[in-house]
Amino acid sequence: MSTRVLHEGEELRARTRAGQRVVVMTMGALHEGHATLIRTARDRAGADGEVVVTVFVNPLQFGAGEDLDRYPRTLDADVKIAEQAGADAVFAPSADEVYPGGQPQVRIAAGPMGERLEGASRPGHFDGMLTVVAKLLHLTRADVALFGQKDAQQLALIRRMVRDLNFDVEIVAVPTVREADGLALSSRNRYLSPDERTSALVLSRALFAGRDRHAAQQALRARAAENPTTRARAQALGALGEARAAADAHAVATPGGPAAVRAAARQILDEAARLRPPVELDYLALVDPADLSDVDDDFEGEAVLAVAARVGTTRLIDNLPLTFGARP
Repeated sequence: MSTRVLHEGEELRARTRAGQRVVVMTMGALHEGHATLIRTARDRAGADGEVVVTVFVNPLQFGAGEDLDRYPRTLDADVKIAEQAGADAVFAPSADEVYPGGQPQVRIAAGPMGERLEGASRPGHFDGMLTVVAKLLHLTRADVALFGQKDAQQLALIRRMVRDLNFDVEIVAVPTVREADGLALSSRNRYLSPDERTSALVLSRALFAGRDRHAAQQALRARAAENPTTRARAQALGALGEARAAADAHAVATPGGPAAVRAAARQILDEAARLRPPVELDYLALVDPADLSDVDDDFEGEAVLAVAARVGTTRLIDNLPLTFGARP
């Protein structure tokens, strides 16, 4: 299959298809994480559908002092990756095509959700992101759009925009793709020196520690709940031995849930400033993806454990989805 490279919205509108158009939006510099999105899109579109990958470095998303000028632009390599992953077309519009007449006077505002976490460090970033996503959804006339879970706040805001403004498109999340050592794939990883990359692993280690603490607590509590009566539980614990009894007693006595997850992740991040080179933590947060508010200690439902930090001159983000309140 040969992937077409298109630069104008009219070229996309002229294409015919029997099935759905599934879109993957990128700013280029494609890597295996993007390829996973494209392969997932290909599976979703099927033989009759069409997969379109957009490549556009959106100037509205970059604030003063950010890396717009040095952001990698590798269209030829991007097209090859997109083709190998199963894309039918790459839509690589110019800034004039996306923003005819210059930067738009009317934009989509992210509201309070866009002022938290990443938005606190990057004012206006999510207004620019939502504006270009809305434009690209219109230009591509997408039926389905896929986004990576790694950019969890972006994903949450796009879902909210689509719901609040009645966009006729389905938004699908695709799990984060990681290196073998746990580092989340990102176009910005190429800016890291070898030593900086080693230090950056503290982000994923902190997330995994929070996840593992939650999983262990859930498993211990589930095991304790298998014996509902005091007598039956005592007999079962006696049969299993003192170590198991101590573990179950600890599970019942120790606070779990969001507080335990935060504490486990924070313990790992406490080393960040002592690493060489050091990692400058921006935030660690456990939030409800519906509105990005911090979850309470009695929270039940889907949550996102998110972290952001600067390693050298490179800012990195990562997150893991967690579920609280599941009962055995």
